[in-house]
Formats: sequence, structure tokens, C-alpha cells
Amino acid sequence: MSKTYSKTRILVECALMIALGTVLANIKIYELANGGSVTLFSMLPFILISFRHGVKWGLFTGFVNSLLQMLLGFYAPPAPGLLPLVGMILLDYVLAFSLLGLACVFAKPFSNRLVGVGVGTFAVCLIRFLCSFLSGVLIWGNLSEGLPAWTYSLLYNGSYMLPETILTTVAAVLLVKAAPQLFRAE
Repeated sequence: MSKTYSKTRILVECALMIALGTVLANIKIYELANGGSVTLFSMLPFILISFRHGVKWGLFTGFVNSLLQMLLGFYAPPAPGLLPLVGMILLDYVLAFSLLGLACVFAKPFSNRLVGVGVGTFAVCLIRFLCSFLSGVLIWGNLSEGLPAWTYSLLYNGSYMLPETILTTVAAVLLVKAAPQLFRAE
């Protein structure tokens, strides 16, 4: 297979996973008032790209997805100012979605592929939660309804990210068990 053909094939796979992730992000199991939601495995396509094609392609696909997510559902608090707005863009979108591409890095130390996929998937979902948590503390703290900002952020973001993490990790483990070839580059 030529290098050009291979790169084209990977780009097509990335584009398909971005489209699939976008569709899955719109299938919401439940949604919170300020934008958090449990979706039908919307992070899985980006994690799959990481396992199939490595960190570079995983980060690239997650980054493109973050821009698309911003375009489709950007929500900013009233008059946040420039610095909070930049922080929100980075934490809630760019870093949160791009870093899903690191799943293969966390899986690498494990010789058992099933365990590696589970740990890698859980780790990047945890990183996404941490991005949302930090954004909640630093930017969205004014919505805390009398609670300390860190408590509110932990409860709010945990209420949708914990179920999303569990669903995504279980789905990834079941998928690698049922179709291990999907986690290998061809």
C-alpha cells in the first residue's frame, strides 16, 4: 500500500469518526441545564482513532472534533471577559476533546489488550472530566448556587461525566472483545 493511499485512508477514517461522534453527541440520554449531557458513546470514535492510528491522529481528530463541537453548541456565560472566554474554549472544548487522542498512550504499558483499552479509555475520560471540573471551578463558579465553586463543579460535572465514563469504558472493552480488529491499523 502506498504512503499516499495510507494517509488518505486514515484521513477518511478520521473524518468518518468525527461525523459518527457528532451524530452520537446528539443522541442524549440526559442533558443538564448548562450543557453537560450523557450521550450515546460520543467519545468512543475518537478513542478508537487513537488506538488504530496513534497519538498524532488521535489528537488531530479530537482537535477537529473540538472545533466542530464549539461551532455546533458553544455556550458562554454572560459577559465572561476575554481571559475566562479563552479558558473556557481551551478547557471545555479544545483540551477536553483533543486529549481523548491520548488513549493509546495509557494503554501501552499493558500487555493484555483488553485491560489496556479499558485503562486507556478510562484515563482519557477522566482527563476530560478534569478539564470540565477545572472549567467549572475557574470559569463557571458564579453558577454555584451558594456552594463552593469546587463542590458545585465536582457535583455538576460528575453527574454527567461519571455515567459517560462508565458507558464509554464498558463499550470500548466490549468492542475490543467482540471486534479486536477495529483497534488495529490495517
